Amino acid sequence: MPELPEVEGVVRMLKPAVEHKTIQRVIVSPVIYASKAAGKEAIIKGQTPEAFIAAVEGMTIEHIERHAKYIFFTMSKNGGQQLIVNHLGMSGAWFHVAHPDDVIEGKFHKHMHVMWQLAAEEWLIYADIRRFGELRLLREVADYPPLLAMAPEPFDDVAMDYFLEKCTQRKYNNKAIKAVIMDGQVVSGCGNIYATEALFRTKIHPGRKVSQIDKAQLRQLFQEIVAVLTESIAFGGSSISDYRNINGEAGGMQHHLQMYGMKKCPMCHTNTAQQIIAGRNSFYCPNCQR
Repeated sequence: MPELPEVEGVVRMLKPAVEHKTIQRVIVSPVIYASKAAGKEAIIKGQTPEAFIAAVEGMTIEHIERHAKYIFFTMSKNGGQQLIVNHLGMSGAWFHVAHPDDVIEGKFHKHMHVMWQLAAEEWLIYADIRRFGELRLLREVADYPPLLAMAPEPFDDVAMDYFLEKCTQRKYNNKAIKAVIMDGQVVSGCGNIYATEALFRTKIHPGRKVSQIDKAQLRQLFQEIVAVLTESIAFGGSSISDYRNINGEAGGMQHHLQMYGMKKCPMCHTNTAQQIIAGRNSFYCPNCQR
């Protein structure tokens, strides 16, 4: 699943490419229509595909920014503003191309579900292999309450104190630390890959309860979360499986990971162990992490 660094990379490339451009035409895949007809909502959430198309055609993309793992498109039309909120889910990707046929990687080309034509030879295409991603058209952030519950950006000055305060709450105090730092209401944008890396760097077992970790260790852990997220942004994110930037290119952080997906600990060379925590497979060193 794309985490904060991968989403940040997409946003940094989208901004100069498509900000201030107008969507001339919207095409939605038959899969989305079929999902809605079956009483489900694949990708386009909260409205019919027809309503989404009617609303979005003619909109101008005024501003793009990232909040946690979400991409916010501020849109304007007929003097009013709305917001399109996008989550990439497990395998979502945006492609900025001259023609849909330019999305050449087969697994994405087969799953182009929302296509915005910006000009005669310019398209912004959302592809999603597993269809767990989403696009929501909102009047304002408050229209989708889960967005209001997100933790501060981890790079904000208040983020560490917010994290430490959350760790004292009964709701989190007795949970495994890995589950807590992957909770977007505690730490914004930190998923399985970077939680694994930060815990390894601080030698904390992912299943250890928050109440068993002292404040100094929690501070160090948060610092390492910020550090590994910053490093990954610099390397263009991690392409473990399906992540691609808007040019179809993979990131490079996967070549710098120390614990996620590893068979041996790079420090002591012990075989790594795995444990399911919060529904995710957690890699750790049974010797180094306690």
